[in-house]
Amino acid sequence: MSLFDELSRERLEKMAAAGAEVLECYRVLEKTSANIVGQVIEHGGTFYEWDHYPEGDVYDHETYGQYYYHSHRPEAGEHGHFHIFIRREGIPDRMQTIPFAGTGEWPEGDEIICHLIAIAMDQKGFPTHLFTTNRWVTGEHWYGAGDVTELLDRFLIDHTFPSWAVNRWITAMVALYQPQIAQLLIERDTAVQAWSDSHDEDVLEDRDLELTSKISLDIPHQIKQIKKALKKF
Repeated sequence: MSLFDELSRERLEKMAAAGAEVLECYRVLEKTSANIVGQVIEHGGTFYEWDHYPEGDVYDHETYGQYYYHSHRPEAGEHGHFHIFIRREGIPDRMQTIPFAGTGEWPEGDEIICHLIAIAMDQKGFPTHLFTTNRWVTGEHWYGAGDVTELLDRFLIDHTFPSWAVNRWITAMVALYQPQIAQLLIERDTAVQAWSDSHDEDVLEDRDLELTSKISLDIPHQIKQIKKALKKF
């Protein structure tokens, strides 16, 4: 049984709609030879590693979704990657952070964020991988995989800065790959726990543990699998 066979019709229909949205964003951008990454960094002047693009990040004050793009892993063959978050106001109070003993400073108050997923991009501005990271990478509050998975459906950037096409695309990508992101989050927690069991360091602050799970992307194949699964209903 494949991952798609376990999904409800409602979930598959949401994913199918998201796939259509991703393709629509590409169609519109291609009319002017534009791409996702170019739309995000074009107003930032000279492109520097580690800097956030656009400056100040992208934040939706109504949905509490946030993202930014940056670059610092050329050895991985990527141009850069998006980090995607939900801020404190979008996190239900019933969700509690996972307790880990350590000395790292976690954000407080309005600065609390939860990292959902990262999307790696190639030199042509197309996505290549999804990946999760250790806590220190994003400076987030650390929530368990189940809670973060629930937050995926809350992610939405519903305005035009820095690009309506990019905001629609990044929102749709989270929905299109929701089941795989949920699995990556489980693998993330497993990797962190295994590291904790075998190391003396504070696992969430250990710089030797950066990436915690990863999958490659093939959007046409994803859409094909969704359509195939929907035919069974």
